[in-house]
Amino acid sequence: MSGTVTEVWVAASAGHDIVRAEAIVMLRLDETGRLTAQLRDDAKVSVTLLEGSSGARPPDDFHRQLIRAVAELADSSGGQLVRARHEGGVWHWISEPL
Repeated sequence: MSGTVTEVWVAASAGHDIVRAEAIVMLRLDETGRLTAQLRDDAKVSVTLLEGSSGARPPDDFHRQLIRAVAELADSSGGQLVRARHEGGVWHWISEPL
């Protein structure tokens, strides 16, 4: 990994899995708030980024917010990790350097 190339990673399943953002080809947010990402491979593997629930459901555009966050971080330097956080009744994506 080069220090001049930004690598953005997305934490999945409460941080137990981490997926390289550039490997994601499709995001799906269902009615329960479950967010899944389909990865770029022949097997069309899907990874759950956020478990759904009947409680504090993320906003309807939460998958779009992830795309925006990744695009903004692509212009930064070094590796970045993006993860979902629910605080004070609000869902948002946060980033941190690797």
